Amino acid sequence: MSCNNFDIPTSRRQFLRRAGCGFGAVALAALTRENVLAAPEEAPAIAPLPKFPDHTPRAKNVIFLFMEGGPSHLDTFDYKPLLNELAGQPLPASFKPPLTAMGEKNTALLACKRTWKQRGQSGLWISDWFEKVAEHADDLAVIHSCASDGINHAGGVCSMNTGSVFGGRPSLGAWVSYGLGTENKNLPGFVVIKDSEGTVVNGVRNWGSGFMPAVYQGVEFNSDGVPIKYLDNPKGVTNERQREKLDLLGEFNRQYGETRADNTELEARIRGYELAYRMQAEAPAIVDLSKETEATKQLYGMDHEETAVFGRNCLLARRLVENGVRFVQLYSGAGSKWDSHKNIEPLHSKLCRSVDQPIAGLLSDLKARGLLDETLVIWGGEFGRTPMSEQGDGRDHNPTGFTMWMAGGGVKGGQVFGATDDLGLYAVEDRLHVHDIHATILNMLGVDHTKLIYSHKGRPERIDQNEGHAYKKIVS
Repeated sequence: MSCNNFDIPTSRRQFLRRAGCGFGAVALAALTRENVLAAPEEAPAIAPLPKFPDHTPRAKNVIFLFMEGGPSHLDTFDYKPLLNELAGQPLPASFKPPLTAMGEKNTALLACKRTWKQRGQSGLWISDWFEKVAEHADDLAVIHSCASDGINHAGGVCSMNTGSVFGGRPSLGAWVSYGLGTENKNLPGFVVIKDSEGTVVNGVRNWGSGFMPAVYQGVEFNSDGVPIKYLDNPKGVTNERQREKLDLLGEFNRQYGETRADNTELEARIRGYELAYRMQAEAPAIVDLSKETEATKQLYGMDHEETAVFGRNCLLARRLVENGVRFVQLYSGAGSKWDSHKNIEPLHSKLCRSVDQPIAGLLSDLKARGLLDETLVIWGGEFGRTPMSEQGDGRDHNPTGFTMWMAGGGVKGGQVFGATDDLGLYAVEDRLHVHDIHATILNMLGVDHTKLIYSHKGRPERIDQNEGHAYKKIVS
């Protein structure tokens, strides 16, 4: 049983509890021959300060474009002609029937109604749902063999973000912040932006720090209006007064925290106040998109209602990584809107139109500014969709084989990696579990995931739970 700290023991129970912890320390010291009265070593700083990678990376920052709900790989990036040939028939007996969110099923195969073309010099197959992104085919490293343990949205979103179907572990962005820190002390190292006020499945746990200090968690920016609420001083409060107020508040918090060293939330709150104060000087200029040219705004699709929101978020992401933010995650379809158990054609059509131009604009802008080489752009969701039909005109969840793509950051563009079977149900070549995907992302950032360890309750923890391997074929 862990021992809590108290300022002054005010009861016999508190006295004995503290004394009991002390007796344990004496016994431990006797066994280890350490001096219990010696001054403790200085605790390591938990602020996300810049750190050195394990090897020279190409990527310095990450922009993760997360399509929440599970986009259909079979209608976007994984071309399967056999699916249309067998449409209306049950899944062939040679296939192991999958266990989906709606149970073990063998319903009729659903044809893909999209038009497919080979794009760019590389000849990547991409459907007409991503006509604009297809113009960047030679920059895309398309991974067809992704796999996850998450069969439903709660487990799938949690798995893709934290490596586990159960909540409570640090998110990928938190691990990146822990391993590399931030290049700009006046901005968060990890920023999250949704495309609506809809609640992402599992909420803030998707960008939380889990058992690591809370200072590594993601900071959520708003999808519309002012990106950062309450950043300005209250009316009538000068910067000097604000500084004095924070100094006094920090002193109180530090005094309170001296006897509560295990309370990382308190330390994170102190650092959060300080970060907010520093952000008041720099962040307003960074998030002010009015200074961007009309041509740039049009590039991101901000001149059309359907693409304006995600276009704005993509432009903001570019400005953030340009100014040293290490990890930016953008959510499309917050509230699992990509989930298409029925009516996949109208639902996916609308969502693809809303992100196609903004994503293409982001890739174009990053390349034009010389930022694509050092920015790893990732596209995907928590899983894909089944080749079998769901409710007649939709597709069920498919975590056993789906597609993600990466661009920039040193990946080999214009290539396909891994493969699913002829109907896109199971990953059959170079299967990449979520643990492998996370290890690969860290590797692209110059971090050896086997060395990125955080000790929690005496257990050395890693992002991949000791199961992942970096997929180095994707590195140029």
